[in-house]
Amino acid sequence: MTGCLKRAGCLVLIILVVAVWYWYARVQTPAMARVSSSTTAGTATSVNSGWQPLTAGDAARGEAAVQSLGRQSGPVFANLTPAEAASYIFTVVAKQLPPSAKNAEASVIGDRLYVRSEVDLKDFGGAKSLGPVGMLLGDRDSVRFGGTINMLKPGLGEFLVQEAKLGRIEIPTAMIPRLLTQMKQHSKPVEGISQNGLPMVMPAYISDVRISDGKITLY
Repeated sequence: MTGCLKRAGCLVLIILVVAVWYWYARVQTPAMARVSSSTTAGTATSVNSGWQPLTAGDAARGEAAVQSLGRQSGPVFANLTPAEAASYIFTVVAKQLPPSAKNAEASVIGDRLYVRSEVDLKDFGGAKSLGPVGMLLGDRDSVRFGGTINMLKPGLGEFLVQEAKLGRIEIPTAMIPRLLTQMKQHSKPVEGISQNGLPMVMPAYISDVRISDGKITLY
């Protein structure tokens, strides 16, 4: 009888060990793996968000890359980072950022270049000119533009704005021209620019601009 009890006790102990192992290997481990994977992904997103600040150094590098295309022995194309392209375009070529713009950043998402910055609402005509949207914004908020770069003719291109955001408000497509008109009110109109476009006077030897894979390529 004692031997039987001992054998039964051993059997119960073995069953408990197997149950604990199964719970840990088949239930707990995958759950922990998912948590670990989620944490890693979250960290990667926060560390490498894709947004790069616009700086004078990036503008200089972008300008040098563009000028290299004009040399007889120069390359056929030049790849620019979002910061180099946006710094060059918006602070050297176009100078289209609002006067109050601060902390400007750029990113490439898909086939579009995005630029965002902190601005004073008065740069867009104030709350009244923006209608109901303006009532939801403070005196100073963020603005974000997303779009493509089109070469219209030798020496002239445009940043074609296809989406815009003020603060947390997505601007309706039909309202984008009004927003850009307020931005361009102090600059001389350029013939041939779309209602949704910001003009870019580029070197005549630039024939095409393509956006993909996190970079801007000039030809």
